[in-house]
Amino acid sequence: MIAVMLMSVALIAGLCVLAYTLAVYALPFMLAVEAARLAYATGSGLIGAGLVGLVAGAAAYGLLVFAFASLRSPVLRLIVALVFAAPAAVAGYALVNGVTGEAVPSEVWRQIFCVIGGAVVGVSALVRLVRKIPYQS
Repeated sequence: MIAVMLMSVALIAGLCVLAYTLAVYALPFMLAVEAARLAYATGSGLIGAGLVGLVAGAAAYGLLVFAFASLRSPVLRLIVALVFAAPAAVAGYALVNGVTGEAVPSEVWRQIFCVIGGAVVGVSALVRLVRKIPYQS
């Protein structure tokens, strides 16, 4: 029984690390999923929808890389980082809501935990993106 509890704690910790690592890529992933859903709904088939989603996700990530490479102003780079970190905060909120769905009986406390979790994931994604911005005096 103790081994199962330790394994579940390790699994939850691993999922948290994975969520924080992938939080930067939440916007390209969300755009890829929505583009694939739209392509599938219009009759492109499963393979065509997958290809459309892959291209849309790669284009969104390419836009992020291009924006960081071409913009020189740290304020504009911060705005781009905020745009890419906002879906990470939503994903963090949804992750905590899914984890605490049955564990926290009080709806008020569950919402408090969800908001805190979303804020932590969003801020961590923002810090990871802003860390690449060089300081200009």
